[in-house]
Amino acid sequence: MSSRTPRRSELLSKIARLDAFSWEEVAMSVFRYQAAHNPLYARFLELLGRLPARITRPDDIPFLPIGLFKTHLVQSGRWKPQEVFTSSGTTGQQPSRHAVRERRFYLENARRGFAHFYGDPSEWCTLALLPAYLERPGSSLVAMVDDFIRRSRYAESGFFLRSDEALLQAIAICQERRHPTLLLGVSFALLDFAERHPMPLPGVVVMETGGMKGRRQELTREALHALLCQAFGLEGVHSEYGMTELFSQAYSQPHLGQPARFWPAPTLRAAAVEVYDPLTRTAPGRTGVLCFMDLANLDTCSFIATEDVGRVYADGSFEVLGRLDAAEWRGCNLMVE
Repeated sequence: MSSRTPRRSELLSKIARLDAFSWEEVAMSVFRYQAAHNPLYARFLELLGRLPARITRPDDIPFLPIGLFKTHLVQSGRWKPQEVFTSSGTTGQQPSRHAVRERRFYLENARRGFAHFYGDPSEWCTLALLPAYLERPGSSLVAMVDDFIRRSRYAESGFFLRSDEALLQAIAICQERRHPTLLLGVSFALLDFAERHPMPLPGVVVMETGGMKGRRQELTREALHALLCQAFGLEGVHSEYGMTELFSQAYSQPHLGQPARFWPAPTLRAAAVEVYDPLTRTAPGRTGVLCFMDLANLDTCSFIATEDVGRVYADGSFEVLGRLDAAEWRGCNLMVE
């Protein structure tokens, strides 16, 4: 394997043509690029004592703690951001910031990831309930869904912030005309709507993006899905897993009698590390701290340790079990000073 630092243009081309056979080679090329051009990540590797030249396979690549997106503007190379995505966070918390070199690249990747599981987003009527995200600037989720809506072939597609009547009318039209319909929303908004307007939604894909955002009591995903299924007469609810610090998403599609698992988009792979030893990967199916290799994060950092706890399976799927207690996380002393 060549140790030459690849050029960004080469990597963009490879990421666009990515498949399962080329994934590990491209991941190593992205790692070499970021180790050379991302000062923050390079310093992190230095503090760990991990020389990039001695890392020869993706399983050995260290993950940058996600908290550094709150304290640093993470960049590979020198460039001026077109915009900066920000996390919602809670009152008093420092939000994460993800610099965007090219908004077009983010949207193209998001479309490819969705299409991998559901087909071209232009073929869907997308009805979006994202009040907590629309009420603030800088949401990567809003940017993605707005792109889906703008490209939709159906005039009923749109955001529905405070208009139940408009949403009910759009749903009625979609059902009457049998449009492929995606009702996508943050958890609390879907639950509020379900309580106000329980109705059968045959043929509608209901997809939650997680999060009560302090608006309601937190529920497990299983409990939330049970309430939505009961209100809408559905056999299952879909889920989207994404975050400000990742350019790629994962999706969970309901399978009766099986636990809900997320499947990453082609540019994304999940891993898990031991809670008390963040440099050691867990065995498949064992609980650990979720980490991601997101090759679409080419211009920032592709190797991210989250603060979510979950399990990653041998087939590449993963479960999210909850949030990590910050007091349990070990290895933070290795973060950049």
